[in-house]
Order: sequence, then structure tokens, then C-alpha cells
Amino acid sequence: MSAAQPWLENNWVEHTQILLNSFRRFVGRDLIERLGDPIDEARAVFEAPFVVVSHATQDDPVLNYGNQTALGLWEMDVPTLTSMPSRLTAEPMHRDERAQLMARAARDGYVDDYRGVRISSSGKRFLIEQAVVWNLVDGEGNRVGQAATFSQWKPLN
Repeated sequence: MSAAQPWLENNWVEHTQILLNSFRRFVGRDLIERLGDPIDEARAVFEAPFVVVSHATQDDPVLNYGNQTALGLWEMDVPTLTSMPSRLTAEPMHRDERAQLMARAARDGYVDDYRGVRISSSGKRFLIEQAVVWNLVDGEGNRVGQAATFSQWKPLN
């Protein structure tokens, strides 16, 4: 993996287009200013000062994207993050609440009022607020996952 340009690895240029197009489709606005070039947009999302994460559609979905803000907040590198079931971003006592959120987003297309506690790889707990969770669909309209973004969080310990 290119340490200098991780947005060029893991099919993230194509995945970023799904993130951006799905956000516009469900939320009705753009996640970032659209630049017209998929590589520039992949870099902009990866380097954004807010969190962007996503997972696929498995029964126990595994994270398949995390931008540099997410990697820093969860204290992980790309290979670690992209091999982790997304439910593990929350502590066990918060996982039912998280599952309800994911079901609500799946049903409604997106949710824009989520707040909840998450935990980093080293055990640091943080409260996220005003998170947006949205469904990811490919160019043919097939559901391929869910994503989340937020820019507000505060440490709890």
C-alpha cells in the first residue's frame, strides 16, 4: 500500500464515488464539494477533517473504508480497520442501540440525528453527535453497504 496515497488503494477511488453519489441520493446534498475528478474526490474524502467510515452488506458487516480522521479516532491503520466487524466500533452494551440505528437507516435511506458512544482500539471512549448514516448503492441501484459521517465527538475518558 502506498503510505503517501492510501486513497488510491483498495478500490477506494471507485468506492468514494459510491459514498458520494449515495450521500447525494439519500441525504439530498453533497458530502464534499464535488471536484469532477474521482481521484481528487477520493483524496478529498480521505483527507477530510470529519469522519467517514463504511461497511459492506454481510450479516456481520466488516468495515471497508475509513478516512484518515476515522483511522486517527479509532487508532487503527487501514489493514486493521478494514478487517474489523463494524459492530466492534461500539462497546458491547451499546451494540443493540447501534444495530437499531443501522436498521432505521436501512429502512429510511438515511438517518441524520444519531448520537452514541464508540470505543477506539486502545479503549478510549468517545461520544459522537449529529452523525449521518446512509445506505450505499451502486450505479445499478443495488444496496452495497452503509456509511457514516460525523464531525462532532468528545472524549469520555
